[in-house]
Amino acid sequence: MPKTVLDLKGLSCPLPVLRANKATKNLIPGDILVLLVTDPNAPKDIEIFCDNTGHEIVERIEGDGEFSISIRKIL
Repeated sequence: MPKTVLDLKGLSCPLPVLRANKATKNLIPGDILVLLVTDPNAPKDIEIFCDNTGHEIVERIEGDGEFSISIRKIL
């Protein structure tokens, strides 16, 4: 599975979700998109984004005010 990393640190919502949405359009089903974010609201917003689009969160790591969220494109 190809993996794409998107560094969105320093951006406030809704920008991380908007950029994630744009990035998933260039992926094929099964690809992994890793989102690096610092906005504390972004993990919940990305979870809602995945619920609405059918993508799957496969990993979420938090540390030192940063989050790494890996999602798998489903559709």
